[in-house]
Amino acid sequence: MLSSTAPVRLRGRMSSRVPTSAATGARVGADADSGAWLRALRAAGPEHDEAVARLHELLLRAARFEVSRRRAALSHVRGEELDDLALQAAGDALVAVLAKLDDYRGASRFTTWAYKFALLEAGVRLRRRAWQEREVVLEPAAWPRMADARGGPEDRAETDELMRAVTQAIDGCLTEHQREVLVELALNGVPIDVLADRLNTTRGALYKTLHDARRKLRSDLATRGFTLDSI
Repeated sequence: MLSSTAPVRLRGRMSSRVPTSAATGARVGADADSGAWLRALRAAGPEHDEAVARLHELLLRAARFEVSRRRAALSHVRGEELDDLALQAAGDALVAVLAKLDDYRGASRFTTWAYKFALLEAGVRLRRRAWQEREVVLEPAAWPRMADARGGPEDRAETDELMRAVTQAIDGCLTEHQREVLVELALNGVPIDVLADRLNTTRGALYKTLHDARRKLRSDLATRGFTLDSI
């Protein structure tokens, strides 16, 4: 006879689905952890200082992860400089997170939400660094090189005519600033945050300039009987 203390073997296969009670418990735990972060960061004195220090450590890990992920594209940059970029990104992310605590809605863990700020800041700084030694040059004469060399003589002739009209429209209907923004962003592929930094302006201002330039360019081409949907 089996002892009453003998282990009981469960018959049948166990489901891989997390029990509802376990999932609920995990969610409650995540909410409690996020709430603890918010209370500590909004507190005063040592509790606040400790929470800020922990948050900075988290953001620095995130920034260093992003730097490591993109390191192949920055092989010419020394490791010390990359670590400094990560430190700067973590610092900027910390300021942004603290300023936006009221924007946190609990859709994810607080740490996950904050982590994304560091990834964004690191990405911006790395793009700027990648373009730092590249000269940003206005090249309106480069527009004709967009012409597709494929197709028959008739297609190439039509494309050449369109590119000449585009060049004339850029020179004739856009301001110097609109021309520079359009060419650098649409043709030369300069990252918008890099151009914003070089022109001492904001991404929003550049988006507005680019929108206005495209609208004026399309309008000018329409009066000439052309369309250019790719702009």
